Amino acid sequence: MARTKGRVVLTTNPKENLTLAEKIYNKHVEMGADSPLNLLDDVDWKITGPKIAPTVVFHDQAELHKAESEKNYRERDKAFPEIVESMKLSIAMLKASYGKNPKKLADWGISVDDTPKAKKPPKP
Repeated sequence: MARTKGRVVLTTNPKENLTLAEKIYNKHVEMGADSPLNLLDDVDWKITGPKIAPTVVFHDQAELHKAESEKNYRERDKAFPEIVESMKLSIAMLKASYGKNPKKLADWGISVDDTPKAKKPPKP
């Protein structure tokens, strides 16, 4: 029977990666001088390992704020269409009122660009 080399499947999920890194680090610490990870030239778990716990806290806080953020966006979206529609209708009315001097719209915080539109280049 042929043996496979075995495939390691890594997730792209940050929380799962942090959990796995923590398990690897804990095992490394448990094994101490006998850990095969001590042979790595470019990795120093004495430096990297202690960074895991605070990174987990940052991740958890980000997830908490993400949930709060999504709730806030849902609340925002309830009134947003009404506000934008009112704003557009008001701008249209103000633009009509100041038809001869649209620069007065700036008094209302509305940007007015009175430069001529650039002509489209002819199609080849």
